[in-house]
Amino acid sequence: MTKTSQISQFYKLSIEERRAIVSAFIGEPLPFDSALPLQIADHMIENVVGVYGLPFGIATNFVVNGVERLVPMVVEEPSVVAAASFAAKLFRAGGGFSAQADNPLMIGQIQVLDIPDLNAACDSVLSNKALLLAAANRSAGSLVRRGGGARDIEVRSFVDSPAGPMLVVHLLLDTVDAMGANAINTALEAIAPDVERMTGGRVVLRILSNLSDRRRVQVSGRIPAAALGDSEESGRSVARGVVEAWAFAHVDPYRAATHNKGLMNGVDAVVIATGNDWRAVEAGAHAFAARSGSYTSLSRFWLDERGDLVAELDMPLAVGIVGGATKVHPLAQVALRILGVESARDLAMVIASVGLAQNFAALRALATDGIQKGHMRLHARQMAIAAGATPDEVEYVADTLRKDGEIRLERAIEIVKALRGS
Repeated sequence: MTKTSQISQFYKLSIEERRAIVSAFIGEPLPFDSALPLQIADHMIENVVGVYGLPFGIATNFVVNGVERLVPMVVEEPSVVAAASFAAKLFRAGGGFSAQADNPLMIGQIQVLDIPDLNAACDSVLSNKALLLAAANRSAGSLVRRGGGARDIEVRSFVDSPAGPMLVVHLLLDTVDAMGANAINTALEAIAPDVERMTGGRVVLRILSNLSDRRRVQVSGRIPAAALGDSEESGRSVARGVVEAWAFAHVDPYRAATHNKGLMNGVDAVVIATGNDWRAVEAGAHAFAARSGSYTSLSRFWLDERGDLVAELDMPLAVGIVGGATKVHPLAQVALRILGVESARDLAMVIASVGLAQNFAALRALATDGIQKGHMRLHARQMAIAAGATPDEVEYVADTLRKDGEIRLERAIEIVKALRGS
């Protein structure tokens, strides 16, 4: 049987049936109930009193660089997984997603103050680049053995900073398959005394930058106009509406903030599922969106010469498949096995594809029925649970809310009371 992520009506199956399909997809049984043990949680952070659960879902229909992918997503918001799966189905009609990713270069920064001569300090650091790279590599032995390590030294000067003349030294470190925060911070500590000696100044901060713009991922996809509507003409109308909706985010930062939030709904859900640092990814994405001096859309949509919809996304994305919570959390390991990724670059390309799919789904909804129709339809289940419905009652209460057209907590409580009264 051909391996495919295109699974008809996956959402209608029972949890057990879905688990069986995912296990068959990767060819091994998976421990989906491997929650984070309290004892491990107690060693991960401070003052632990429990663990917090979130829904772990699977997005279907993804094809990235010709490879079928089932995508784990951890998210609490209704409609996110459904929207990503639906969008991926439309993109696969145009051949799926094409993606590429930079080598995993992270930037570490050393801040130097009280410098006697800023220009001389810059020259001194650059002329001693080989010495600094060697020192950094001595502190990053395991990375070097895996093919990574220090790659370059850069300098930036700020004459009129509030703290006085400031030199910032950048260390570029290839972190291979790790996100790399600990590795680059360790390397910065190792070279800081040399930087201080070379510049004659005082080293203050030594810290990575989450604007990982040397570690970008680009993904693109095409949706035939015919796949967007009931006819070629209606499909072209939807495609045009999506481009018009994107144009709003392109020019207006107030709209761009919500536009990018929708995109990050998809990105974050996979980042969390794989145990990566979603806060670092968010920080880098939004800083990158403002790199021109005005905050704008991370994605781009346009119509090609055939009238088909074309989309692309370019963003920094620092993630790893080794180290940190990725290696500690049992379900993060399950997520990586479902994805079947072989490198951090591979993971970044899948994550960006999900972000672009999520972004398109939101734009399509806005340009057609409005964002609330589908979202509130799925939100009805949460209203039913909040009203006290048992698992056996949830679908009845949710269906009644949808039929009534009143997806409100007060109405859900009334339905639960009436159901039990009968």
